Amino acid sequence: MASAFHRLIHWLETKEYREARAKDHNQWLDNVDLRPVPVKDRTYGWKDYFWFWLSANATPASFYGVNAALAAGLSPWEALAVQLGGQIMIATVFCFNGRAGAVYHIPYPSIARASFGVWGAYWPVVNRVVMTLVWTGVNAVQGGQCAYVLLHSIFPSIAEIPDVFPKGLSALNSGGMIGFMFFWVITTCLLHIKIPKLKPYMYTKLVLFFACAIALLAWALTQAGGIGPVARQGSTIEGSDKSWAVAQYVFIYCANGATYATNAADFLRYAQKPKDAFWPQLVGFPLSTFIIGLIGNLIVSSSVITMGELVWNPVDLMDMMLTKDYSSGTRAGVFFISLGFLISSVISSIFENSIPAGNDLAALWPRFITIRRGFYIAAIISYAMCPWYILGSASSFVAWLASYQIFLSSITGVLLCQYFIISRGQFIIPDLFTSAKAGVYHYSNGWNYRAYVAYLIGIIPNFYGFLGVFGVNITTPARRMYYFAYPMGLVLSFFSYWAINIIDPPKAYQVRGEWREPADYFETDVEEQRTVVEEADVGSNNDRKTEGKEGITEKDGAST
Repeated sequence: MASAFHRLIHWLETKEYREARAKDHNQWLDNVDLRPVPVKDRTYGWKDYFWFWLSANATPASFYGVNAALAAGLSPWEALAVQLGGQIMIATVFCFNGRAGAVYHIPYPSIARASFGVWGAYWPVVNRVVMTLVWTGVNAVQGGQCAYVLLHSIFPSIAEIPDVFPKGLSALNSGGMIGFMFFWVITTCLLHIKIPKLKPYMYTKLVLFFACAIALLAWALTQAGGIGPVARQGSTIEGSDKSWAVAQYVFIYCANGATYATNAADFLRYAQKPKDAFWPQLVGFPLSTFIIGLIGNLIVSSSVITMGELVWNPVDLMDMMLTKDYSSGTRAGVFFISLGFLISSVISSIFENSIPAGNDLAALWPRFITIRRGFYIAAIISYAMCPWYILGSASSFVAWLASYQIFLSSITGVLLCQYFIISRGQFIIPDLFTSAKAGVYHYSNGWNYRAYVAYLIGIIPNFYGFLGVFGVNITTPARRMYYFAYPMGLVLSFFSYWAINIIDPPKAYQVRGEWREPADYFETDVEEQRTVVEEADVGSNNDRKTEGKEGITEKDGAST
């Protein structure tokens, strides 16, 4: 029996773990997916990243966010403006927080160990895993809706299946669940494609989505009598209510990208050069959301004229158009547009959800989970969490968007401070993957209390407002203060972490000193790693010879 159990364990172990075990690598901290990307797989240049963001946001799910502001009463142009403002803010955070990934080519879970400790980083990773799994499910629901509309254009009887879901609570009916499973199976079957080989799919998706989005826009505006009546629609709120709605949605759209900002390294680690991973993100991310938001705004706004109500989901609008006129022309138009949206959603789910989920899950137990296995685990869990209830209405979706930001903003603040202030741009890569006490990131039994204190300081002021999102009766000032939860949490955690490190500096760290970031990082063997670090520290040789706050670590001979 014991022999059979051991054979099962050996079979479940990853090939990477078995190869690494010979090198005495830790089963909880190390596998090849968590280490720097090999040079041959660093295939993304600045053009690729620019088009990546246009492609990443080229999905029907991107329509949801900006359309939620319309549902709150803002005009199409006001909704577009607040979205652009929020996305510029989060793109800035994204670029700076992704810098460590672009230089050292390691994922978010590995980077989190530098600040939270090699064992303490598990909690930030779990935080990020939760958000990733929810986003995976949300994207699957949107893709399932596209699949349902496609099937509806072929089989009218699918709309007549009795609905078993509570009315008004689910984004899917019984027919929509068939579409969801259709989408889920297709996506899961494509998870075997290796990340560096996904670029052709990225460009295919971009072309398909914009062709279909523009076709739907032209169709919707034609039925509404042109762009004039749509563009002239005003807001339905005014005065202080409007001012607070603007403030709320600027920061909701900022927080909407909190997942990207937190795990930016998961995308930017594949950069050919670190400089390729800054401007394309800073420009491409808000530009892509602006373009797609403009199209989505006009499509949704047209529904007020054609349907007599605001249909905030363009895919639902297509289904309503189909129900209203089930002619061969309408069926053909809906079929091809929904097919393009379906393909876009499949590719988007892999790029934006499966990759971060795979990285995060691989960090939880490297002995048994690789990025690829993480893809499939995420697919199963995202189905089990019933994401169709999250998208049941604009209000429920916005409530979810607003809720988790307080945890991610505090993590991001700590990560930014660690890299730019505490580490001065220098990570000792071997020490990110060892539990040895001599390791720089071992701190106290693998946990860095400084990071956790700063994390809690960033959360506490926002927690009361967080409860209000889920129905707890809170005061109006508290509710409005919560609009600013993301920047508040980030700033508080950043500066509190800095202050604690000044008051109680960890061993072998300089809180002050020259910038120590290498031009780029190449991992071959320990000796060459030492060379890279030493080249980054030219002029500091005397300081490195002293142990203590400005000392050295003996682990792998890595200097700090």
